Amino acid sequence: MNPAATTTISWADFARVDLRVGTILEAREFPEARKPAYQLLIDLGPEVGQKRSSAQITHHYTPAALVGRQVLCVVNFPVKQIGPFRSEVLVTGAADADGHIVLAALAGPVPNGSRLI
Repeated sequence: MNPAATTTISWADFARVDLRVGTILEAREFPEARKPAYQLLIDLGPEVGQKRSSAQITHHYTPAALVGRQVLCVVNFPVKQIGPFRSEVLVTGAADADGHIVLAALAGPVPNGSRLI
């Protein structure tokens, strides 16, 4: 068994991770990335604003299919410089059986900026 899967954390530990819902406003190819990726612009509501993210989700999604989709993002990681691009939030997902990322999804629409609780 994976030891990380059995490590217990406190509510305070979990609460430190700021997970917010946002809507993808723009998605475009990111040819400068080492691995296939898109550059995303995400509306995370009035408290967080619009943020950018680099996401390696090209196997299952096209840029056109991503625009308007709600995603769950970690908004309190430090900014990561990826070539010429500053990725400000982490879009969440999980790997499928072949290792390709499938986005985390909500069961229904919620306001942008809603925090996972």
